[in-house]
Amino acid sequence: QVQLVESGGGLVQAGGSLRLSCAASRSIFSFNAMGWYRQAPGKERELVARINSGGSITYADSVKGRFTISRDNAKNTVYLQMNSLKAEDTAVYHCNARLPGYDYWGQGTQVTVSS
Repeated sequence: QVQLVESGGGLVQAGGSLRLSCAASRSIFSFNAMGWYRQAPGKERELVARINSGGSITYADSVKGRFTISRDNAKNTVYLQMNSLKAEDTAVYHCNARLPGYDYWGQGTQVTVSS
């Protein structure tokens, strides 16, 4: 069992920055992958960024060059640095932990970008 707690969301003006954090209840070292997904009203949940156990990173095309995912194994935490935010980045951002045969999700943190 893994609990994921996100923090760092909020209201920001377009062009601004936020850093999201996802703290896991146990070591993330052996997780297959950790990532961030987002869901805007009326839309399906989509991948934003993912980092796997080998360090390979995947970004959605819409955030490449603006968002950076990183992890701190010692703190069991994954971060999402979001720069040059746009109104279309407004969504609930969910942390995901992928273990063999199961996905764990955080409760989500709201990010609202005003234009």
